[in-house]
Amino acid sequence: MIASLDSLRMLYPFQSHFLNLDGGRYHYLDEGQGEPIVMVHGNPTWSFYYRHLIMDLRKQYRVIAPDHVGCGLSDKPQRYDYTLERHIANLERLMEHLALKKITLIMHDWGGPIGMGYAVRHPDYVRRFVILNTVAFWSPHIPWFLRFCRLPVVGPIAVRGLNLFAVVAASVACRHRERMTDEVRAGYLAPYNSYANRVAVLRFVQDIPVSSAHPTYAPLQAIEKGIAQFQRSPMMIIWGGRDPVFTSILLESWKERFPNAVVKEIDDAGHYVVEDAHERIIPWVREFLERNPL
Repeated sequence: MIASLDSLRMLYPFQSHFLNLDGGRYHYLDEGQGEPIVMVHGNPTWSFYYRHLIMDLRKQYRVIAPDHVGCGLSDKPQRYDYTLERHIANLERLMEHLALKKITLIMHDWGGPIGMGYAVRHPDYVRRFVILNTVAFWSPHIPWFLRFCRLPVVGPIAVRGLNLFAVVAASVACRHRERMTDEVRAGYLAPYNSYANRVAVLRFVQDIPVSSAHPTYAPLQAIEKGIAQFQRSPMMIIWGGRDPVFTSILLESWKERFPNAVVKEIDDAGHYVVEDAHERIIPWVREFLERNPL
């Protein structure tokens, strides 16, 4: 599927698994043994984003990291319902297939509404939450670049034709530029190496509910209402302070909803907060898990 995958094995040394869904093959990693930790990625990343966390946490935990349909090593059907509802349903299918319970969710970007969408529908199966520059509620604060990429004609040309969305993300989302080496950059971009393979990148952008009239607004509102039930659940919020999309306004929204959450702000990290600061994040996550046993 991806010509350069073999060259990524040093950075991504994991065994691939696939679940057959109605729309094609759904790729996921299943590493280690123990309490299940499910890592849910966003756009335009894939399970590659979590590689440092996976390699460390699999020593003690069972780590599952799926690639949403259209992303990473999953199939990329051209005619598909690329919506929040479908991505949540796919995650539900995977969790049921693996028979996971007592789950810890780690979520970034679109992984927030997808992961929390699963949690709201299956609250008895989710125990702990780690939030990484994401949302699970509606916000009117949508940057101009995202609005630009949603424009008819212009958006498909920019996102699918020129690959601007993924290329720009690889350039600016990691603030420690020395970490975005040629090899790491290739890892992020490899799944999105053609017009056809960038279909989900565009559809994720188009699925952002810019107003209450958008079809995804209602499902997101349901998630926003449902997450209140987790106020007493252990939660850690790790936030890159130099994120131009998921800004401090959204961090404050999380803190208002979950005043008991452990909050770690990283002033020198951007949207790809794990890429910028995994050495700091891994000990924090380990301590959080140990202090909040299941």
